[in-house]
Amino acid sequence: MDNFFTKKHNILIIALICTALWGSAFPVVKIGYELLQIKPADIYSKIYFAGLRFFIASIMVLLIQKIVLKERIHVNRSNLKPIIILGLLQTSLQYFFFYIGVANTSGIKSAILQSGSTFFTVIAAHFIYAEDKLNFNRVLSLILGFSGVVLVNLGKDLDLSFKFVGEGFLIISALLSTVATIYVKSISSNINPFLLSGGQMFSGSLLLLIIGKFGLRGNGLNFNTASFSLLLYAAFISAAAFTLWYMLLKYNPPGKVSVYRLFIPIFGSIFSAMFIKGEQFTLNLIIGLILVVLGIFALNMDNRIGTKPKK
Repeated sequence: MDNFFTKKHNILIIALICTALWGSAFPVVKIGYELLQIKPADIYSKIYFAGLRFFIASIMVLLIQKIVLKERIHVNRSNLKPIIILGLLQTSLQYFFFYIGVANTSGIKSAILQSGSTFFTVIAAHFIYAEDKLNFNRVLSLILGFSGVVLVNLGKDLDLSFKFVGEGFLIISALLSTVATIYVKSISSNINPFLLSGGQMFSGSLLLLIIGKFGLRGNGLNFNTASFSLLLYAAFISAAAFTLWYMLLKYNPPGKVSVYRLFIPIFGSIFSAMFIKGEQFTLNLIIGLILVVLGIFALNMDNRIGTKPKK
């Protein structure tokens, strides 16, 4: 497992699968809001929807471990505390601040500030891990990738305003994502990735469900075959992406793999253009994708240099 998840090409493929799944969540969630008849300002319904998504995702992960992989689900008492803490950081708090922040922020600033978690993680890793230091190629990778994200969203609805419950909450969400990433690295060596992923989503979803249910208006969400199917796919996205991502974090430095997260808003724009009416492919999207790809190329050049044997 160590050998498989540390190979450069495997890291690239798995990271792209994760970011493509997370990117597909953008149109899926947006379409889900329409099918469930959730109004843009209805934060509690969105939080409740997120809670359902992560609760179902946690069940999916644990069922895969039990039925497909035929592994016994065994939770040591010593693992309960770190799983609950991670659930609070990665699912409850991060998505609470994220949904409120997005509802009070323009689209371009949401995409840019979401990318901030990548910068926070890479910088934090520089100071925490001796093998995860910043250098020219890694900085170049960040600059190229971030430029691609900005270019994709350029001209949509950029303004210079700042609201604490908007931009401020998205910055808090990005910081929480960084803390969760570093925390995963510190605990993943002793906990099965399936248990870690499923357990944190299960514990984290409970608080979202309570908060969402508390403020839910009317008869709740408008579930039918289409909306429930979309909810199941959204849950699958989280189940698959988080489990694979935790495996990458278990065997690799956080700063090394977090740069790939810059692909998330790019994939989000691509899938939105494919499935959401009114969205379309633009020159900015194509050039932005090229910049992010060049950034990843620079990162992999960094990896080759970093693994070059010393004479």
